[in-house]
Amino acid sequence: MSNLFSSCVVGKLSLANRIVMAPMTRSRALGNVPNELIARYYGERASAGLIVTEGTSPSPNGLGYPRMPGAFSEAQGAGWKLVADAVHKAGGKIFVQLMHAGRVGHPENLPAGAELVAPSALAAPGEMYTDSKGPLPHPTPRALRTDEIAGVVAEFVAAAKNVVAAGIDGVELHGANGYLLEQFLNPATNQRTDEYGGSAANRRRLVVEVARAIAAAIGGDKVGIRLSPYGVNGGMQSSYDGIDDAYVDLVRELADTGIQYVHVVDHSAMGAPPVPSSLKEAMRAAWPRTFILAGGFDKGSAQAALNDGAADLIAFGRPALANPDLVTRLQKDLPLNAVDFSTLYTPGEKGFIDYPKAG
Repeated sequence: MSNLFSSCVVGKLSLANRIVMAPMTRSRALGNVPNELIARYYGERASAGLIVTEGTSPSPNGLGYPRMPGAFSEAQGAGWKLVADAVHKAGGKIFVQLMHAGRVGHPENLPAGAELVAPSALAAPGEMYTDSKGPLPHPTPRALRTDEIAGVVAEFVAAAKNVVAAGIDGVELHGANGYLLEQFLNPATNQRTDEYGGSAANRRRLVVEVARAIAAAIGGDKVGIRLSPYGVNGGMQSSYDGIDDAYVDLVRELADTGIQYVHVVDHSAMGAPPVPSSLKEAMRAAWPRTFILAGGFDKGSAQAALNDGAADLIAFGRPALANPDLVTRLQKDLPLNAVDFSTLYTPGEKGFIDYPKAG
């Protein structure tokens, strides 16, 4: 039986506990470059066994959100060094989540020369906030050509190498929440007829290629992936014929790439359809290494999941955002700060580094 607060080994990393700070968009990277403010934010939360950062784009095309950090330039690499140094100085470990937003974005948020790309030319529902013009409808993206796919893989690899060279401990691939990698996985957004579309095996091809290439470049022990079966964010089809088998088969193929962990998020606590427990169990059984669960956990349910062998680590999202000393608060059963939803994505310190520590 694993205790939530017991140390553990993930790949070649020794973690102080089994609590993961889940990735959460914070929109503080002015000019798409991580800064001292972001370094302080993560440094203050370094008591978590592992931090996974907010989604970070591997390319200019992937910067769908305003003030989203990137990992493809020298300046961004220097920014991630600030973050890595702050977390390591506080005794923590940190992975950067690599997230290409795909069709979820707007040209107003992209640098000059960049464009929205996706598996197919299908616009995401709803709107995207822009600093220049406020909320705007998602435009129709350009479908990636088959001969461009290798370049997308290369962008992910270069970004992974960039952040690891900056001292970051590893990367998590964002294969969840309706962004580019999940856009390839989901039949609602992937209507391709080449080798990257059609069958479930073809739809997962890009995800597996990215995982394999990054593992070869930086070591599989430094790589994880986040998945959100049954999710609806970004216009995903929550359920489709063969979805459970598709995800179990994906996990089996990813296991062969040598990456270290699978991180499954269930957004039912926020109103999305639940991920069936049978699917979580099947994905867990198909995975030979570290398995992480996320989605509405508190101390009791997290420990229960560990007791049941459902996961090796448990990720906490909003509680970690609002409580820089979350580990201490959970250990001592102290009350948690409430999240200030009005400042989740605003620039500046308010609602970012001003949440108080207990006592």
